[in-house]
Amino acid sequence: MSDVKLAAETRTEFGKGAARRIRRENKVPAVVYGHGVDPVHIALPGHELQLALRTPNVLLTLDIEGKTELAIPKAVQRDAIRGSLEHVDLLLVKRGEKVNVEVYVHTEGELAPGAFLLEHVLSTLTVEAEATHIPESVTVSIQGLEAGAAILAKDIPLPKGTTLAIDEDAVVLQVLAAQAEEAPADAEAETTEA
Repeated sequence: MSDVKLAAETRTEFGKGAARRIRRENKVPAVVYGHGVDPVHIALPGHELQLALRTPNVLLTLDIEGKTELAIPKAVQRDAIRGSLEHVDLLLVKRGEKVNVEVYVHTEGELAPGAFLLEHVLSTLTVEAEATHIPESVTVSIQGLEAGAAILAKDIPLPKGTTLAIDEDAVVLQVLAAQAEEAPADAEAETTEA
């Protein structure tokens, strides 16, 4: 789990115009909420935040005018064309507190020889973990699996201190037999006439 420190500035201006001014200064408007406190509107350094958000479920240590807060990203809005950060919602957390987050499911190994396809029914798994020990991802072996095999949520090994927050019988991965595509009937008729 990655822990990134960012200096935050509180902001008093709101709306599109204020947000555009913040972005022109290479900063990102954000809001921090949680633990029953009023939401705090802040501006974060754009480049540092962009780098931090490359790590899934990054833990951010925010310095908000001398007060240190821990937060995790809850919602990230990006520009549809440029991919630049538009706005970030951050959830306040405390050390030792359990939070529900989504972690990516990675596979290792090779399927059994043959024409098999691996279907990712779920690309992420919702788990409950301590806020300061959130796994970046989970890995499951698909070595030697054949058509009809399925890996359920309960079959995926989780790091210590992490528990499932979804139905343990939910299908995460399944192996399918590849099917040959049939030629259209018109194409078969043309080849026999030629």
